[in-house]
Amino acid sequence: MSEKFVYVTYIASTPENVWDALVKGDVTRRYWKHENVSDWKPGSKWEHVSADSARTLKIAGTVLESVPEKRLVLTWADPQDRADESRVTFQIETIAGMVRLTVTHEDINPASGMLQKISNGWPRVLSSMKSLLETGRPLDTWAS
Repeated sequence: MSEKFVYVTYIASTPENVWDALVKGDVTRRYWKHENVSDWKPGSKWEHVSADSARTLKIAGTVLESVPEKRLVLTWADPQDRADESRVTFQIETIAGMVRLTVTHEDINPASGMLQKISNGWPRVLSSMKSLLETGRPLDTWAS
């Protein structure tokens, strides 16, 4: 049986800005310290690389679905071990002048340790993204 993680946040922003924050490397670099790189077309590969000079590939996958400003679905795997590939869905909805962003990370192998990593990671990353979009300043995502 696979595991699942769901995180919902409300952001005082627009669907366009939230979409850009997910897919534009120059924006992801600001709040995540990594860049998401792809052409974002279904079937294309995507990569999550460190924004430092090493440009280390951290996560890799395939774009499964891409509806700008509404929905993005990706496979998610350690590039060294694609056997534990999981799936991430970003759902963007306008609710009363704000954006509800729902991130669903599923099909997680319980033996992989991925659930523990993302249970800590997604709240930090998404809180930093929310702060950046609302105030212009990201959080120090990986502060101890």
